[in-house]
Amino acid sequence: LPLCSGFVASAHGLLPLPAPATAELMKGLPVHGSIGSGERVTPTGAAIVAAVAMSFGPAPAMKIEKIGYGAGGKDFPELPNILRAFIGTVDSESESSRMVVIEANIDDSTPEVLGYALERLLAAGANDVWFTPIQMKKNRPAVMLSLIALPEDVEKFAAIVFKETAAIGLRSYPVSRVILERKIEERETAFGRVRFKVTANGEKPEFDDCRRIALEKDLPLRDLLRTLSGRALNE
Repeated sequence: LPLCSGFVASAHGLLPLPAPATAELMKGLPVHGSIGSGERVTPTGAAIVAAVAMSFGPAPAMKIEKIGYGAGGKDFPELPNILRAFIGTVDSESESSRMVVIEANIDDSTPEVLGYALERLLAAGANDVWFTPIQMKKNRPAVMLSLIALPEDVEKFAAIVFKETAAIGLRSYPVSRVILERKIEERETAFGRVRFKVTANGEKPEFDDCRRIALEKDLPLRDLLRTLSGRALNE
């Protein structure tokens, strides 16, 4: 919602905008200040948004079904006093492709700490986490921590990064991804039951299953991976 500036006349004299009642209703709601003076959000409007809205963010990928307009009675010089709403059906496949990349440049955390942070982020549900060697100001070698997550999880992962590393700032930006349809098939092999990830590009054994079997049977992991991958290709 837009934070406004200026004053409004009341029985108690001039009050700053947004009006006190409106400001109270906007607690906990995301706001921005890139707008001109004058009342841009009324107490009624703030109350409706606070009561009805379930989440905030960029418009989802959807099939638009209805469009509604509401016009206010006051004219603003820099933009029309119009509220526009879209109603549509979300494309679940496109929605799942909306992601964000969260990054932080870190130059004063040890490798052990960073490795632990990576484990925490993956355990919390990050789609992927990785480190990139970078050079920061004053020629300090450092790493860039990057992770991919859903837009609604930015705050959750930011809290983990701040808690587990020496990062003092983060940046995030939206990205889209294209993923192949995949399925997991559990199969019987000479080494026991192994899960295989199957896509249009082929299939391969799940690493966790291969690691477990290699430890249980005292087998070289790379040989087991090679054997099971060959089995998948031959089938």
